[in-house]
Amino acid sequence: MPTGVHLRDARQQLFDAAERVLLRDGPSGLTSRAVTEEAACAKGVLHRHFTDFDAFLTQLVLDRAAQLDRHADALRETVGTATVADNLTSALTAFFGPVPVAIIPLITFRDALRASLRDTVPGGGIAILAQVTAAVRAYLADERELGRISADADIDSLTLSLVGGGHLLFADRDHNPPTRAAVNKLVSSALSDVVQQRPR
Repeated sequence: MPTGVHLRDARQQLFDAAERVLLRDGPSGLTSRAVTEEAACAKGVLHRHFTDFDAFLTQLVLDRAAQLDRHADALRETVGTATVADNLTSALTAFFGPVPVAIIPLITFRDALRASLRDTVPGGGIAILAQVTAAVRAYLADERELGRISADADIDSLTLSLVGGGHLLFADRDHNPPTRAAVNKLVSSALSDVVQQRPR
């Protein structure tokens, strides 16, 4: 009896299988056995490509976190267009999609994973949230340079309010994602004292 199917791109297929398990069963359901069963491959395949399961999870998180770069680039491209609130509403909705929101508690759930991420990349212990924070901070700084946000705005505190509040809105896995109106309300409230002007 064969013990599994041949995987042409084993790493990526294992990552995709782990993502499906994570979305379906949450962090507690994500085990090496669950991943290999989901990928329909032999148990040894995972260990041929990764030293252990925490090494696998580290690379999974980094792979999925890297996918946020395109959302960060898209946010940066909106500087000076539309309204600051609308741009951030769209960005937070993209940043806190189902996969990033599922990965955040996985990092919290596993101490060894968090330590491995810290050893691998600066600030990696809070991967996903660190990337979202950096992207939002950079965007706000650019808008401040353009004068669309007041010159004395506390960018760091504003970023934490937006990222923390946005994460809380999206974090409840038992309900549908928040509406755009709900996200916009959060963003508009956070920005109420610092937005300088409407778009031309």
